[in-house]
Amino acid sequence: QLQASGGGLVQAGGSLRLSCTASGRTFGVNGVGWFRQAPGKEREFVAGIFWTGYPTYYVDSVKGRFTISRDNAKNTVDLRMNNLKPEDTAVYYCAVSKSGSATMRGADVASWGQGTLVTVSS
Repeated sequence: QLQASGGGLVQAGGSLRLSCTASGRTFGVNGVGWFRQAPGKEREFVAGIFWTGYPTYYVDSVKGRFTISRDNAKNTVDLRMNNLKPEDTAVYYCAVSKSGSATMRGADVASWGQGTLVTVSS
C-alpha cells in the first residue's frame, strides 16, 4: 500500500515536500513517480526516479523547481517542490512502475497512492 502525504495550501513562491511511503511492501527495483491531476484535466506524469535513485525525469513545467528523491532503506520517495505556482494546484499521486523505469504513463503503473491535494494561491 502506498501512502502519500505532505499536501496543503501554500502561497505562490512557497515550497512543499510530498512523501510517498510503501507499507507492507518495498519499492524494490521498481521506478517510482509522481503524477498530478488538476480539476478538469487529465492526470499527468510530473517526475520519476529510477530504482537506483538515478536517473530522474521531470515534465518540462516543473524542471528546476521540483526534485524527486528516494530512500530505499526507508521505502520512501519524496518530491520537493519549490517556487510553487498556481498552475501546480492539483491532487498529486505517487505511483510505482511495473518496471525499473523512471518515466511512466498511466498504463505503466503497477500501483497508485491515494493522492494528496496541493493548492497554490496567487
